[in-house]
Amino acid sequence: MGGALILESQILMHWCERQGLGPLGLTGISMGGHMASLAASNWPKPIALVPCLSWSTASSVFTQGVLSRAIPWRLLEKQYENDAYIQEIGALLKSIGEDSFKLGQEFVSSVGELQHLNTNLLAVKSNSLGQVSTSKIVTSQPTIDKSEMLQHGSKMSLSGSTRQLSDNEEENHKVKTALKKARLKAQQRSQEAMVFMEGVMDEITHLKNYTVPVDPNLVVVVAAKHDSYVPRDKITDLADLWPGCEVRYIDTGHIAAFLFNQSVFRKAITDAFARMGKT
Repeated sequence: MGGALILESQILMHWCERQGLGPLGLTGISMGGHMASLAASNWPKPIALVPCLSWSTASSVFTQGVLSRAIPWRLLEKQYENDAYIQEIGALLKSIGEDSFKLGQEFVSSVGELQHLNTNLLAVKSNSLGQVSTSKIVTSQPTIDKSEMLQHGSKMSLSGSTRQLSDNEEENHKVKTALKKARLKAQQRSQEAMVFMEGVMDEITHLKNYTVPVDPNLVVVVAAKHDSYVPRDKITDLADLWPGCEVRYIDTGHIAAFLFNQSVFRKAITDAFARMGKT
């Protein structure tokens, strides 16, 4: 989608110039803002650019933001385990090598281990209950004629029962420990699949992988301070990527910014074109 949009934008802007139209500018909101940034980064001339409610990459949108909940992560984890998938995607990416794909290769086996351990745990509990019941029956058998044998037999039965319970507790502890480790391992593999997703998105959409606009002074970025759709935590600042651009913040969230702050977007557009007239 991004590649096609860049190509179409180049064709449209060249057509506008042949028609004597100008000056030219690009703007968009949310994903449209990011698409406008990609298109402007490939235009070989100064151009007014106003990306609204977007940032330097789309990776945070799908791994941290609200839309991350719409990603079928279980499906991604299964694909992440597939060698054919690894080879196909790995051949398309430059900065993500095959080693990163192998980080989650044991996820499926971890899930199988979880199921196996759960079965074992149930079996151990069942055997433990059966053995305890048997011990109770043994200790309750009556011995009418020999009191010494009764006392001795009871002590032996209780001793055996206690030892068996101790063995069962130790086995339960081992199984629970292994189960906990397997769960942690599965969680780790799930996290690795998310990191993989982030890497793929950064490779394709991060503006650091594209050319800086010819004149960053013509760029006016409008962002929402409390944007849950496009998180900016630990994400490269656009002002650092494009020195000279201006970033304006609206003290609201993504949706409210779109619904109630259209005038801010329009002001940014007129200011960007005004700057173009001064160059």
